Amino acid sequence: MSGTTVPLRALTLVPEGDEVVVGDPETGTFVTVPAVGGVVISALRRGATTDEAAAEAEAFAGEPVDVPAFVQVLTELGFVDDRTGEEREAVRTAPIQFRRWMGGVSQRPARPFFGPVAWTVYAACALFSAGVFVVSPSLFPQPARDAFPLGDIGLSALLLAPFALASTALHECGHWLAACAAGVRSRFGIDRRMMLLVFETDLTQVWTVPRRQRYAPLLGGLAVDAVLLSLLLSGRLMVQAGLWTPPPTVDALLAVWVYVKLTGMLWQCMIFLRTDLYAVLVNALGCRDLWRVKSLMLRQAFGRLSPGQAAELARASAADRRAGRWFRWVWLAGFVGVLGWFAFFLLPVIVTVLQWTAAGLALGPLTGRFWYSLLCAALLLSPQTLAAALAVKEYARRFRQRA
Repeated sequence: MSGTTVPLRALTLVPEGDEVVVGDPETGTFVTVPAVGGVVISALRRGATTDEAAAEAEAFAGEPVDVPAFVQVLTELGFVDDRTGEEREAVRTAPIQFRRWMGGVSQRPARPFFGPVAWTVYAACALFSAGVFVVSPSLFPQPARDAFPLGDIGLSALLLAPFALASTALHECGHWLAACAAGVRSRFGIDRRMMLLVFETDLTQVWTVPRRQRYAPLLGGLAVDAVLLSLLLSGRLMVQAGLWTPPPTVDALLAVWVYVKLTGMLWQCMIFLRTDLYAVLVNALGCRDLWRVKSLMLRQAFGRLSPGQAAELARASAADRRAGRWFRWVWLAGFVGVLGWFAFFLLPVIVTVLQWTAAGLALGPLTGRFWYSLLCAALLLSPQTLAAALAVKEYARRFRQRA
């Protein structure tokens, strides 16, 4: 390989302290390498030979650098262009996911929505909503009441599903628009957290921009949520104050929206479930694979760390090990938080629907109420059913790999 050129794919290099984040945006593969690795890649991208790249690297590091071995690593990562012309698929990050990256709105019209003035507005909306709940506690969602705005529980359950879907879609569109403003592409997917189904936006390509520019795409969903929640609460406040007298059904529908939106926003606060704020935490702390390091440190704490895993933990970045010391316990205690969230926001709704469904099924299959009850329950519980199916598929895959 001495004295030859190495064709690299369209890699990105982003300095991160003493390291460089290098990756292929098309496949969504990103790794960190020492700064001298960035020197070698920059030289190879200019068309320098391996000998010339080695000379530049030695001048930078003050000692000889094994460039052929480094090129071999780049080849194993798929960063070397094989010149076949075949399009490579992006690495899958969710069980159900778009294959292609999405562009969309150009940077120029999207940027004002995520500039300093815009973020001030979003923060003000969030503070306004928190203040409303403090001043008017009656407007805080009561799931057993607010989730059923209509007299018919089944019809209300059918209405709840599209409300939740629309709320999630708006949240994910916030991520997508913020990513467009940062000049990166994204893609949508469906995954699970424990036994709950979640929709997510793959923002892997944020690693192509500096750290400070990653926060907007990561927080774009919550920004949209904050604006919508403040508008919904404003409407309910006007009704409560007598400034607006819509039909009772309108206020009930606003209450449903508040319930759905607040439930989703509080979910994003659970950093121990790889939510939006978990991604913000990882970016702020400069972590690389905190989720994996957390798992290794938990195994270490309970004496279940194998020699291979111990070696893997020793190779982890210092930032991951520092954060992992406390994050592992946050993750462990997070199960209590999830149970509390589930018990308050979801369980009352599920119990109410199941009781209503049981009453309908008791009438027998020869009645219309039987099939109507079955349909409503199936539609409401379909996300949990799909999450369970994804969990079974994931555990089956792990079992096959171990076997």
